[in-house]
Amino acid sequence: MKNAAVLIVDMQSALVKEHPNREGELIETIRSVAAAARGNGVELIYVRHCGRSGGMLERGAQGWEIHEAVAPQPGEKIFDKRFNSAFRETGLREYLEGKGIKTIVLMGMQTEYCIDATCKVAFEYGYGVVIPAGGSSTYDNALFAADKLQLFYESFIWGSRFAKVIPADEVAWMLSE
Repeated sequence: MKNAAVLIVDMQSALVKEHPNREGELIETIRSVAAAARGNGVELIYVRHCGRSGGMLERGAQGWEIHEAVAPQPGEKIFDKRFNSAFRETGLREYLEGKGIKTIVLMGMQTEYCIDATCKVAFEYGYGVVIPAGGSSTYDNALFAADKLQLFYESFIWGSRFAKVIPADEVAWMLSE
């Protein structure tokens, strides 16, 4: 996949420790797509949320770091953010433009917050967005079971408007083209 980058958002230890829906599938999907990207010279970019003072994602707090199962390798870029979108006040857009990136493979946490916001902003900026099925996750909440929420976003929000949602093995294959 020419002019592409893989963007891994908010896969921080404190969030993974809370056991998101299909945690094992999420980690395996990210690991397999990341391995395909690295093996084909496609850049991996990590985004890490910096939460409020005293919160579990406060900069430097235990659990703020990217989870060891999907951690970046030396030299892989990390952007820190304070908002849901990975683009707002991070320099990510300028970085991608400087690299000539046109397509983003997007994975991480949480489906209805940072993945959704990043997907829609990337779409508005003119990027092609690919989301591997099972490549994002969330938690049950008072209104929705996490698996239903995931299906809703993959099938009705992203897949029909803002992104291509395709199986992870197909994404890995696309990265080799």
